[in-house]
Amino acid sequence: GGAPGREAPHSAQPTQTDRRAAPRRARLARGGPAREGREGRKGGEGRMTTLDRRSALIAAAGLAAMPAIARGQTSAQDEIVELWPGPPPGDTGAPIVRKVDDQSKDPAHPDRFVTGIAQPILVVRRPARPNGAAMLVLPGGGYGFLSYDNEGVSQADWLNARGITAFILLYRLPGEGWTQREDVPLQDAQRAMRLIRARAVDVKRVGVLGFSAGGHLAGSLATRHAEQVYAPVDEADRQEARPDVAGLLYPVVSLEAPFTHGGSRDNLLGPDASPAMRIARSVERRVDARTPPLFLVHASDDGLVPPANSIALFQAMEAAKRPVALHIFQDGGHGFGVRLPRTMQAAAWPDLFATFLASHGVIPA
Repeated sequence: GGAPGREAPHSAQPTQTDRRAAPRRARLARGGPAREGREGRKGGEGRMTTLDRRSALIAAAGLAAMPAIARGQTSAQDEIVELWPGPPPGDTGAPIVRKVDDQSKDPAHPDRFVTGIAQPILVVRRPARPNGAAMLVLPGGGYGFLSYDNEGVSQADWLNARGITAFILLYRLPGEGWTQREDVPLQDAQRAMRLIRARAVDVKRVGVLGFSAGGHLAGSLATRHAEQVYAPVDEADRQEARPDVAGLLYPVVSLEAPFTHGGSRDNLLGPDASPAMRIARSVERRVDARTPPLFLVHASDDGLVPPANSIALFQAMEAAKRPVALHIFQDGGHGFGVRLPRTMQAAAWPDLFATFLASHGVIPA
């Protein structure tokens, strides 16, 4: 999962996950979209199962080869909030066509990857018994697509079960024709947080939960919430964009260290970004006294985004004397969301996150 042509192993010998991921890394090196396979051990030691068909999408031809829409990722029953009252910042007029590719063969359990986001939106999922807490949910996809079901809808389900209102953000993808591409996702994340605070009258506390590249975006929001990356457009932009807490699952953190995920970095910044830009967009470099409490999760057998990313951010938070929790599990692979069997250790993370939220006053203890 490092830069093209560079391996970034986290052990001297390749693990089973590393061997399984090697063909995928080769595809990434040839220029396919930068998304991470979702893998995990199941059964005895060394047996692997691919929990989705994400790797089928990640081919050398790239996202341009995705089939036409089978069906939209939202329904008429969904509550939708558009982020921007007019064209989003950086609009160039380039044609952007929504595409949805379902990796699942079971219509009852879709696994949709979304590209072509011309107008970013929030999809609101409300609990039956709200407790005043909300979570901005940021799916991953290597900044090349969004894993809407696994890292969006499935997260909203368990958050709703705990009384938390979920706001799934379909943020713009930086390589789809926007100017100032390196800040396009953060523009949407900041705007989303401000809209939630301005309009969700029943919400008192707001966190952010991001996965993989969405974890990089959540970390960027947590550390760069006060940085002006777009011109204010209305009264909502008077609101603070700082989340009360941030949860980062198997996150891309550094864009300049040897263990970076090169595909996510290049999709965000472009392939020829300067060292200064890579440093400025590395989350661990931006921690300060206003960074909110962070909850970090990784699996030690993540062969695509090494746990060194979470460790670097943990160390930066410790150095800044900011509240932080780090959980590194023995197994789980990458991109596991909430789909792991309970026999796998990383499946425990939602309960741990709920405890973390309660300890910081986001949800009732």
